[in-house]
Amino acid sequence: MTNPLTAQSQSTQARLWHFFPILRWLPAYQSQWFRADLYAGLTLWGMLVPEAIAYAGMAGAPPQAGLYTLLASLAAYVVLGTSRQLVCAATSSSSIMMAAVVAPLALAAPHKYGVLLVALVLLVGLFFLVCGLLRLGFVASFMSKPVMTGFVCGLAIYIAVSQAGKILGLPRGPGDTLQQAWHLLTHLQQGNWATCAVGLGALALLFGLERVAPRVPAALLVMILGIAAASFCGLAGRCGVQVVGLIPGGLPGMSLPSVSAAELLALLPGALGVTLVTFSQALGTSQAFAARHGYEIDTNQELVAMGVANLGSGLLGGLVNGGSMSSTAVNDRAGAQTQVSQIVASGMALVTVLALMPLFHNLPEAVLGAVVIHAVARLLKVGELWRFYRWQRGEFWLALVALLGVLAIDILPGLLLAVLLSLWRLIWRASHLSISLLGQVPGQMAVYGNLRHHPEYRPIEGLAILRPAGPLFFANAQQLRDEVQALLHHQPPPAAILLDLHANPSLDLTTLDILWGLLAEARQAGVELLFAELAAPVRDLFSRSGLLAAVGEARFFRTLDEAVQDYLGRHGPAAEVIDKY
Repeated sequence: MTNPLTAQSQSTQARLWHFFPILRWLPAYQSQWFRADLYAGLTLWGMLVPEAIAYAGMAGAPPQAGLYTLLASLAAYVVLGTSRQLVCAATSSSSIMMAAVVAPLALAAPHKYGVLLVALVLLVGLFFLVCGLLRLGFVASFMSKPVMTGFVCGLAIYIAVSQAGKILGLPRGPGDTLQQAWHLLTHLQQGNWATCAVGLGALALLFGLERVAPRVPAALLVMILGIAAASFCGLAGRCGVQVVGLIPGGLPGMSLPSVSAAELLALLPGALGVTLVTFSQALGTSQAFAARHGYEIDTNQELVAMGVANLGSGLLGGLVNGGSMSSTAVNDRAGAQTQVSQIVASGMALVTVLALMPLFHNLPEAVLGAVVIHAVARLLKVGELWRFYRWQRGEFWLALVALLGVLAIDILPGLLLAVLLSLWRLIWRASHLSISLLGQVPGQMAVYGNLRHHPEYRPIEGLAILRPAGPLFFANAQQLRDEVQALLHHQPPPAAILLDLHANPSLDLTTLDILWGLLAEARQAGVELLFAELAAPVRDLFSRSGLLAAVGEARFFRTLDEAVQDYLGRHGPAAEVIDKY
């Protein structure tokens, strides 16, 4: 007999392990893993620091905000996350979306820009946390992959164009992304040659090292070289190269932003959009690496982990954070065995905040622009778009519309367009139901298949068998009515129509009313209406509504073949292959 106290203790332990996954994996940590995790953590730190500073600039936040993000996001995800490889940090897409959300709201009061940024981070954290606690992780699956791919590709181009001016030494142009790109092309001669040399050199080094020495922390090396060049060659003073300037050091204080209810309400739609994009990217990244290493992630727990990470980041004055694709790839490639690599990176980020901030004074902005462009290059999935074009042309056009939406009408309208496209695709698919007309597969007495695809199958004389390929509901039940009415109006009509409803775990009232109408029409035409393979909830609904009694219990069958055999027993076996219907 199980001891109740022992069972309760085990239940409590299971709940703790669920909400704090670190309690499950850390006690099982093996000492031989530490060397690999240490190397991966140092490599990760070398990438995260320059990216964090660059992403802060993209969001319009002070440089230190990116580093404050790391203090909260890495630690929170190590304790609460379920992926062994995923790195929770600021990303290029979430950072540029922060600016897109806050900038229009701060036009009337520019001094409130920073406060609104912090409020946005906290709202995103709350969205994550609430969705995780309500177990809404499945919602991310409703974003069509082609549409999301198109949106992210458009976002990558948007970010690259926004950073190109830093590399060329040119101010950002007016208008949408296409107009800004044209502005850069037509003003190249006005660029700063020294800035161009620094930026293009940094880009060449980043892509070159990635190709020939992928385990080298290229971003850190480029940052060090850029600082050295600016310091010893006087690039800022003599050549006009823009540098980051003084970055305050020390630990940040924790505080809540002072914003009004109206300002929070104005931030809500943007916060929801940032949450959706950030989690979709994080989920795709974590699932890909989990599949590669043979384990499962808990989608809802991921939401909780990112919720806590963003709340912590907001309280410290940091940025929105999620699953960084580039950092996760670096972490995995460097040989990380567990989340200990992120503990190492978090510790080094703390050292950076406390002691190394003065070193970034002469960091050229062109280097940061190069770091961002190198990072977003991974988001530009041309191969995926080409795959969509070759395999499913319709999906390709949806992706292209989402991509052009970002470039032509800005990020947030482009995101809304992407969401609407995904919903339209879902609704269109749900409302266009395939309904098969079945016949008997030759040589297999109890197996039935689609006559319209396989004319060699044998129809049952006088019996039309219809099988919806998916669940019937108010948006597609009309198609079933059209199919049955076409059979009833055929001359001569079949003696009976058999509806196979195996794909329906339940039915809504609209569909039920349509079935009542079909029963009346079938009786008027002198045609029997039969049903097979009803789920228990559907049969209960038929019973409560009176449809079961109206049709007659003898006309409801557990299996399709049972219904066919009953029909043949009453009407005689089919003597030949016919194709009336």
